[in-house]
Amino acid sequence: MLIFREVARLGSLSKAAEALGWTQPAVGQHMQRLEREVGIPLLLRSVRGITLTEAGTALLVHADAMAARLSAAESELQALATLQQGTLSLVAFPSAAAVLIPPALAELATRAPDLDVRLTQLEPPEARAEVLAGTADLALVFDHLDQPEHGDLVTEELFEDPLRAVLPSSHRLARRGKPVALGDLAGERWIAGCPRCEAHLMSATAEAGFVPDVRHRTDDYVVAQRLVAEGLAVTLLPQLALTAAPGRGVVVLPVRTSPRRTVAVLLRAEMRQNAAVIAAIEALRRVAV
Repeated sequence: MLIFREVARLGSLSKAAEALGWTQPAVGQHMQRLEREVGIPLLLRSVRGITLTEAGTALLVHADAMAARLSAAESELQALATLQQGTLSLVAFPSAAAVLIPPALAELATRAPDLDVRLTQLEPPEARAEVLAGTADLALVFDHLDQPEHGDLVTEELFEDPLRAVLPSSHRLARRGKPVALGDLAGERWIAGCPRCEAHLMSATAEAGFVPDVRHRTDDYVVAQRLVAEGLAVTLLPQLALTAAPGRGVVVLPVRTSPRRTVAVLLRAEMRQNAAVIAAIEALRRVAV
């Protein structure tokens, strides 16, 4: 069938033979055998070349479909081979590396035990640079969408990560145990995080009508919660970070009209069809639910 398809495409036994790497007599014999098997002429031969009979035209539709299915099968098998034997370089910010990456990698290890996966923990700006440079295949980032667009990069959002108010357990609002408005915390001392996290804090509090009195800065969620537990300040932390490092002596409350950050994967455009990258994104989506 595939030989017949090539003859029909090129309109010549000799050209089909050349394309297939066969001899012309061998191709001619295959065509004669096919016509005997179907019991009806498929080709019209003339000095101007070969054209198809009505039966040949009908058969070509099925030959094209068969070729498409074979090509799809080859692509799928190649993808599976790449997944089983390939490599995957991941970078992720700390709380994602703690909460999302381990179960996702465990799933990948079950599905593709020979896939060589390497993880590096990096903050989003550095992770973005690694992907752009080609030294990482896939990055797990947050709110990188405020970065300048780059045509070589593709973003796929995973979920929205809400920010929570973290208060000392003795705080008046903590004792109420209800969602808080940021404006209720306007007179408090505050802890800010990394520069990007502090920018989120400043944006959220500006919308609430105040500028926070930032007394401490740390990108370590454990340190931030210990400072809060001692009654030194309050802070906003993403839910993912609180899942990664739950604190003692603090109360975590939802924030009304909750500010949130977007957690997403970042990859180069040419990696979108990479089997290992596809499998990793699928695993991350499942564990993020």
